[in-house]
Amino acid sequence: MTTARVAPNFVVLLAPGANGRADHPTLMAIEAAVKPAPVRRVALPSRRAPERVAAEAADLVASTGVDQDRIILGGRSYGGRMGSEAVANGLSALGLVLISYPLHPPGQPESLRTDHFPRLRCPCLFVSGRGDAFASAEELGREADAIAGPVSIVWLDGGGHGLRHRDGEVAAVVAAWVKSLVEKPDPPLSGNH
Repeated sequence: MTTARVAPNFVVLLAPGANGRADHPTLMAIEAAVKPAPVRRVALPSRRAPERVAAEAADLVASTGVDQDRIILGGRSYGGRMGSEAVANGLSALGLVLISYPLHPPGQPESLRTDHFPRLRCPCLFVSGRGDAFASAEELGREADAIAGPVSIVWLDGGGHGLRHRDGEVAAVVAAWVKSLVEKPDPPLSGNH
């Protein structure tokens, strides 16, 4: 007797910061926290990374049978930024997880990396340390106001950009947000709908 394969309710695609590895402890902690949902962790190139995110998302959707609009993407710093750019460029997503989002290089608040924020329509979770040199609470709050979709921002006291030794805490925040997102009866549309 053959049993039909049931597609999962949602899948997760995560990327580390610039030059980071797919086995970054924070990404691994998030994977453990959202199980049994399928999670793919990928390192990204320094060029054409939004296209790589879109390709990985398409492959993850194909391999799991989940609908494209049931994918949650993001990651740490550069990885989250590239996920957000892929969604702003039209990739459908259930939500974005943006850990230590790099609004600007340290000491260069005029060099914002947020031009694409108004094109984000899916729910977004930002998790950052209060001591992050890439984004102050005031800066992130102001820039996140441009996002069309619902935004949640969680600040961790005493954390810098790396959020060192906070993997479990970050994973718990992400898992709670994901749970609330996937249990909604009618999730909002995302991408450029």
